[in-house]
Amino acid sequence: MILSTLIYKIKSRLWCNLVKRTRTKRYYPQLYKAYWYARFCKSKEAVGVNYLTAIPNRGAGIGHQMANWIAGYWFAEQFGLQFSHCPFSSLEWEEFLGFGKDEIHLSQLVEKQGYKKVRLPLFNEKNARELAQIQKIVKSYKHQNIVFVCEQDQFYRDQFGVMSTIKKKFYNASFDKKNNLLYSENSYNIAIHVRRGDIVSGQETKNPNLLMRWQDKAYFENVLTAVLAKLQSRKPIAIYLFSQGALEDFKEFDHFENINYCLEMNAQDSFLHMVYADLLITSKSSFSYKPALLSNGLKICPANFWHGYPIAKDWILADEQGGFNDTAFDLLINSKSPIA
Repeated sequence: MILSTLIYKIKSRLWCNLVKRTRTKRYYPQLYKAYWYARFCKSKEAVGVNYLTAIPNRGAGIGHQMANWIAGYWFAEQFGLQFSHCPFSSLEWEEFLGFGKDEIHLSQLVEKQGYKKVRLPLFNEKNARELAQIQKIVKSYKHQNIVFVCEQDQFYRDQFGVMSTIKKKFYNASFDKKNNLLYSENSYNIAIHVRRGDIVSGQETKNPNLLMRWQDKAYFENVLTAVLAKLQSRKPIAIYLFSQGALEDFKEFDHFENINYCLEMNAQDSFLHMVYADLLITSKSSFSYKPALLSNGLKICPANFWHGYPIAKDWILADEQGGFNDTAFDLLINSKSPIA
C-alpha cells in the first residue's frame, strides 16, 4: 500500500512537471489520449449522460481548492455536461462548505456505475481554438459513459459565475456556522484580511508568483481610513483584522479604535468571519476572495487581481494605493440597512 502510494505520487509529480514545461507548446494537447481519440474516432450515437469534474488541489489552501471546484462546476455547464463532485482535502471543509450536497460524487460514477475517467488538456477559456478542441473531445466520447477530469488547476477567471449556486449551498449546509462568531449584532463589523505568511518570503526570494500577491500595509490603512470617514453608522464599529504574525507586525493599525487582531484564529473560523462581516476588505488572496463570493455584506477588493468581480453595487474596487470610488461607496452604504 505504501509503495503504491509512493509510486502514484512520483507519477503525479512527473506528470505535473511535464505539463508545466509543455503547456505553451503547440504539441501540448497531443500528450493526452483524449486528443488522439477525438482525432480518429468515428461519429456514433450518444448513449447517456456524461459528466465533468475538477479535483481540488490537495496540496493547496482552501481558497485555491475552491477555485478548482468552481472551475469544474462552471465548465461542466459550458460544455453541456453534468457536474460530478470531487471532495475537498478535509472532511471538515467538505461539511463546512456543503458544496457536495445533492451532487453525484466522482467515486459513485466510477466505482458503482462503471464510468471511465478521461483527462482533459488545460485550455484557455478565451482561446477559441483550444475551446473547440475540448468540445471536439467531449463530442467524440458521447457514445460512452465518461467523466471528464479537468487537468489540475484548470483556470477560470470570473468565478462569480457560480456565485448564486455556491451561496445557496453554503447557507443550506448542515454545519452550524454561527456558533464561533465573535461578532456582536449590536456592532457594525468590519473584517479586513491582510495576507502575509508565504508572501513575506516572496519579498526576500523575489518569487514573481508571490510578489504579485504582495500588498503593503499602507494599502489596507488607506482603505480602512476612507471607510471609517464615510461610514455613518448608528451602531458601534468593530474592526477585526485577520492575518498571520505577531502583534508588533501590525502597529500601524493600533490607532484605529476598537480593532481586534485575529492572528491565531484557525482558517475555518477566519473564513467564517469574513463571510459574515457587514463589510469585508479583501486582499490579493483566494482566501478572502472566496468569502467575498459567499458574503451578503459589502466588499472592497483590490481591482488588480487574477479573478474577476461581478458588476454589482455591493462590490467596490480599490486601486493599488487603496483609493476607491467615494460616490459609489456613499450610495452603497446609504442603501444598506445594517448601517442605518
